[in-house]
Amino acid sequence: MQPRNMSMSGVVDLAAVKAAQEAKAKAEQARAEAARRGGTGAVSPADLVIDVDEAGFERDVLQRSAEVPVVIDFWAEWCQPCKQLSPVLERLAVEYGGRFLLAKIDVDANQMLMQQFGVQGIPAVFAVVAGQALPLFQGAAGEQQIRQTLDQLVQVAEQRFGLTGLTVDPDAEPGGAPSAEAPAGPYESALNAAAQALDAGDLDGAVRAYRNVLADDPAHPEAKLGLAQAELLQRVQDMDPQRVRQEAAGKPADAAAQIAAADLDLVGGHVEDAFGRLIDTVRRTAGDDRDAVRRRLLELFEVVGPEDPRVVGARRALARALF
Repeated sequence: MQPRNMSMSGVVDLAAVKAAQEAKAKAEQARAEAARRGGTGAVSPADLVIDVDEAGFERDVLQRSAEVPVVIDFWAEWCQPCKQLSPVLERLAVEYGGRFLLAKIDVDANQMLMQQFGVQGIPAVFAVVAGQALPLFQGAAGEQQIRQTLDQLVQVAEQRFGLTGLTVDPDAEPGGAPSAEAPAGPYESALNAAAQALDAGDLDGAVRAYRNVLADDPAHPEAKLGLAQAELLQRVQDMDPQRVRQEAAGKPADAAAQIAAADLDLVGGHVEDAFGRLIDTVRRTAGDDRDAVRRRLLELFEVVGPEDPRVVGARRALARALF
C-alpha cells in the first residue's frame, strides 16, 4: 500500500511528490512523541539493515522515510554483482551511524516493487526521503562513488527535510525500539477517504473529500496537494491527447490550448515542459488570458510541491516573464 500522496498509480512523477514541510513536521512529531513516552528512540546497529517485502513496504520504507533517509538495495540471490555491492552497503549503513537506513528488497519475491520503481536491472539502488523516491545508481559501484552519493543524500535530507537520522545505541536490543508514529491528525478519516477515492478512480469523491478538509483548514498541506492532484486528473481524464497537442502546436498564443497541453505534460511526468510552456504563454499573452495562464501555473506548482527545485526555478522565470 502506498501513502496518501503517493497513491496516484500510473503517474510516475506525481507519485513521488510529498510536501517537504509536511514531512519535516511529521518527523518532528515522531521525535516529540518518543520523548513524551520517555524513550530515547535508539536502535541497535543491527536495526540499520532490514529486509523489506511488499506487505511491509509502507511501514518500513515510506513511513520511516519521514524520519530517516531509506536507501533501497534491489538484489537477488543469483546476482553476482549484488554479492559484491550488498556487503558494502551493509557495512556503510552501520558506519554512518543511523544517518540512513538500508532496506534490502529481493526482486524475485517482490516483483511489484521492482516494477513500481522501474528497475531495469540489478543491483539497483534507490533512496526514499520524506516519501520521495530518488534513483541513486545501478550496478556494482565503487566504494568511493557510493560514499559520495550517500554524503549528498544525507546532506539533502537534513537541509531540505530536517531529517537528522536515527540514534544508535550499541547496547540496545535488536528490534527493541520501533519507530514512533506521529499522532493522527484531526482530518485523518477525511484524508483516508480521499486517498481511497483516488485509488478507486473516483476523482469527484476525492475532490469533495479534500475540499471538506480545506473548508475547515484552508492551509492544510496534504489536502492542498491532494486537491491539486485530483483536480489535475479530473481535467485530463476526458481529453483527446492528440487533438489537444495539435491545437497547442497550431496556436502558440492561445491560452486555453496551452493550458490544456500543460496539464497533459504534467500528468505525463514532463514537469519542465509544462512549466516552460505556460511561462512562454505568459510572455505571449495579456489581460485575462495572461492571468488565466498564470493561475494555472500556480496550481501546477501546488501539484509538484513548493520545495521542488523545478518549481523554485519556474517561479523565478515566471517573475521575469511578468515583470
